[in-house]
Amino acid sequence: MKKIAVILGTRPEIIKMAPVIRALEGRNMCYFLLHTGQHYSYTMDEIFFRNLELPQPKYNLGIGSSSHGVQTGKMLMEIERVLREENPDIALAEGDTNTVVASALVASKLPVKFGHVEAGLRSDDRAMPEEINRIIADHISDYLFAPTETAKDNLLKEGILEDKIFVTGNTIVDAVYQNLEIARRRASSQWQAGEEYFLVTLHRAENTDDAERLERVLRGLNKIQEKYKVSIVYPIHPRTLKMIKEYNLENLMESIEVIEPLGYLDFLLLESKAKLILTDSGGVQEESCVLGVPCVTLRDNTERPETLEVGSNILAGTEPARMLESVDEMLKARRDWEIPFGDGKSGERIVRLILKVERNRF
Repeated sequence: MKKIAVILGTRPEIIKMAPVIRALEGRNMCYFLLHTGQHYSYTMDEIFFRNLELPQPKYNLGIGSSSHGVQTGKMLMEIERVLREENPDIALAEGDTNTVVASALVASKLPVKFGHVEAGLRSDDRAMPEEINRIIADHISDYLFAPTETAKDNLLKEGILEDKIFVTGNTIVDAVYQNLEIARRRASSQWQAGEEYFLVTLHRAENTDDAERLERVLRGLNKIQEKYKVSIVYPIHPRTLKMIKEYNLENLMESIEVIEPLGYLDFLLLESKAKLILTDSGGVQEESCVLGVPCVTLRDNTERPETLEVGSNILAGTEPARMLESVDEMLKARRDWEIPFGDGKSGERIVRLILKVERNRF
């Protein structure tokens, strides 16, 4: 039986790899979890794994936040140490973080076969560190698990061999369905939603570390609240709150209902009941599409163009007038769009493909 290393570093990766982990568990396969601890403390993530009813990682590297170079360098050393010790046949990682690019680099040089889950996403904006990570990981992967045909086309255009690419659907669909069921059982309901609200998430450095963009977004949210007279609920990250204070923008927060950051299960329920979501998160764009909630993306581009194509999402940028127009448009849109990310069986499909391809090699 093949030994598989599942490498994780951030909470979005844990969420999206959960269906793969559950598929490995269901088949009683030989695998282990390696958590780099890219952002969060061991204690917080230990609870997170428990809440999602997942096994705890065998390894937690505790890398923590740092500059890209320092963080990636530490990961290269520590991931290599573990993979040499465990000697897995295959390593899997998901997404576009430093954990992913470090895992791909280590695996390619040991060598251990590397599978990139959610391969082929492109924003065509190389100013984004995530875009560089995606491209590097894709070009040194042995297995590219593309969520959609669009993602596959991106890979083919870059000269990647077709026999390495597998269109599997996106594990976010599996994750939303599986975790929403868990949420209904286990969420703590720290915040009780009113009858009607718009949900906001804002965390990308391009928005929060640019005083002018951040001010425009907050002014846009005020205009939206003034017109629609609904609660604008914002579970704010401490770092974003710090930047708002640093830029002296607290006066623009008065009409926004700021709440403490929520756990994932509570946040998923909050998403599912929102009238509309405004976000700069790629994962939230996908989740809102799956949940049937209209989305307004506060960015100038997206690596999830499928959400635009089916009509679940619109790019608004950060100009207040355009934000307001986008909310108007999405509130009038039909909510019966087709989910473009698959049937909710992507995790099982990825595991089956690994078994099939490896069996055919020998």
